[in-house]
Amino acid sequence: PALRRLSHYLLAHYQKGTRPVQDWRTTTNVAIDLMIYAILSVDEKNQVLTTYIWYRQHWTDEFLRWDPARFDNLTQISLPVESIWVPDILINEFVDVGKSPHVPYVYVSHHGEVQNLKPIQVMTACSLDIYNFPFDVQNCSLTFTSWLHHIRDINLSLWRQPELVKFDRSVFMNEGEWELLYVLSRFQEFSVKSSDSYAEMKFYVVIRRRPLFYTVSLLLPSIFLMVMDIVGFYLPPHSGERVSFKITLLLGYSVFLIIVSDTLPATAVGTPLIGIYFVVCMALLVISLTETILIVRLVHKQDLQPHVPEWVKHLLLERATILLCIRDRKKFSQSRTQSLDISRQVENNDSTAKLTPYGCEDPRECRAVGGTKSALAFAGRTEGSAALQEVLRETTAIRQLLEKREEFRDVAREWLQVGYVLDVLLFRVYLAAVLAYSITLGTLWSVWRDA
Repeated sequence: PALRRLSHYLLAHYQKGTRPVQDWRTTTNVAIDLMIYAILSVDEKNQVLTTYIWYRQHWTDEFLRWDPARFDNLTQISLPVESIWVPDILINEFVDVGKSPHVPYVYVSHHGEVQNLKPIQVMTACSLDIYNFPFDVQNCSLTFTSWLHHIRDINLSLWRQPELVKFDRSVFMNEGEWELLYVLSRFQEFSVKSSDSYAEMKFYVVIRRRPLFYTVSLLLPSIFLMVMDIVGFYLPPHSGERVSFKITLLLGYSVFLIIVSDTLPATAVGTPLIGIYFVVCMALLVISLTETILIVRLVHKQDLQPHVPEWVKHLLLERATILLCIRDRKKFSQSRTQSLDISRQVENNDSTAKLTPYGCEDPRECRAVGGTKSALAFAGRTEGSAALQEVLRETTAIRQLLEKREEFRDVAREWLQVGYVLDVLLFRVYLAAVLAYSITLGTLWSVWRDA
């Protein structure tokens, strides 16, 4: 048969240990091609990219030529790859031998052109930048070069045009986490310590992560918790439920971070921006809880609570209400005026009580009491005078106690108003900070994604 005769003719005196050229000055030109089939895994911690590629080599073997007329017009034959010379082209970024299938044959044409086509699982080192996770774009290189032969012996070239290689997604399985953007190719020469130059062909595989899964499972729950934290500010400031609500949100966010910690990529180089986002959200929740505790402390009624300082009233109940456009600021000013009138009345009553000998406020009551005292003194040592004096003392004590209680209520009301205005002020500052932070992150991620 023609195949058997041709195979015996080509391999009978073939020496695979020597570069297949008649003149040793002739350079063997190896054309290579690359097609990405799948992105298997991206290991951020170990900085390893695992891809599955279809790799093709093409070179001319001057000792594998024949006349097709002598062999039944046979122009192409497949030969065992172990029986012929194969260039020692490797990938510089190789870190581990993948589970690649073994292809035992190569195609040889009657002009001596050899085609070596094989699929390879490539595990290469790659500098992965995860700062923009989950909107990151990775650029990993695959450098093909001869490990031993310099450029005068083996030169490299590109099988197809660079434009065809760049946007070739004909065999790419694009249903995984990563999306292939393009493949760039570049030829260059390099030398080590002024030695002979070596030819190398670089392929830059540019891939982009699909962020939908991480957006749904990471970003949206965090956003929902932050929205609930903002809604919690509408609880009454004097209610203790706001503190428990904020603590529950903080605990829930802590559990959420523990759950998603395994999903985030871990590297020793840096922290992704989404990790900083989670930390800042946690800090905002802590600030919100601190603000709530401060407001509850201000508005909580205590018997020994002092009066609101005048400068606090001026800043919060007058200036801040106008600045914050609080609708019921007139009520604050009226209540403040009523509190001042009540305090002045209490002071007048106290001064009047000090001037009367019997501890009463109205002079007519004092005259009546004085007349009663004179009548009782005139009547002599009767038992009713002692009882009447006791009743007057008890009545005066009850009146003073009621006035003191009303004063405490006015003080508590003033602190409640101060706490309300301060709560509105801090809430708007907190809301502005959250909005500015959200707009900044959204803008950065949008710019990086479009780039």
